Amino acid sequence: MPIDTFKFSAPASADILIVEDEPKMAELLQTYLTAAGYASRWISDGREALPQVRSRMPDLILLDVMLPGCDGWQICRELREFSDVPVLMLSARIGEEDRLQGLELGADDYICKTPFSPREIVARVKAMLRRRQRDTPAAASSTALSIDHELHSASIDGVTLNLTQQEYRLLKALAAAPGRVFSRDQLLDKLHDDYRAVTDRAVDSHIKNLRRKLEPFFDGRNVIHAIYGVGYKFEITEP
Repeated sequence: MPIDTFKFSAPASADILIVEDEPKMAELLQTYLTAAGYASRWISDGREALPQVRSRMPDLILLDVMLPGCDGWQICRELREFSDVPVLMLSARIGEEDRLQGLELGADDYICKTPFSPREIVARVKAMLRRRQRDTPAAASSTALSIDHELHSASIDGVTLNLTQQEYRLLKALAAAPGRVFSRDQLLDKLHDDYRAVTDRAVDSHIKNLRRKLEPFFDGRNVIHAIYGVGYKFEITEP
């Protein structure tokens, strides 16, 4: 068959539930989580937390301790009666007893808000989700890229990509060797059969357009990475 199919691990964007009564802090967390490739939703009243979880189970919960309606301790205690979803507790309390209480109630991690570091919170979210994925490998999804050599076309999960011949040739070369870095000269050789005179900047232009066409299939993530001073590689990374 003149068709090659490559399957790549492409974890879906995680759904993060933020339970936080400070709007500015919640907005900042959502901004950083979005930049890291995660989807998030926010509620400010502790009484809404468990109904939200039951109606749509998140992949991870960022849970403040001091909340109106129902505090984080109680939420975590009741949550553990029916779910093992990862919980990262957020609190202004820095005492050891508070941290221990959160962990004993079933929180997976505990971080102090003072000083507040959204970058550290996102780093901990990533680490917790990686551990979760290792424990439940079946949760990972797979994206299939098919290259049809006869028709000179490519498709992802059955959807044909609208590619120029130059874009098709670049994708064919890069996807066949994921992780391998190709120099611009190597990619330039693959653009045309007639050895016409073109500059290596033509590669950059085609790569830019190819990236734009691939992003919708990978949750907006870039899968063709520039290696400074060397060239490009095809690689799907976690959010």
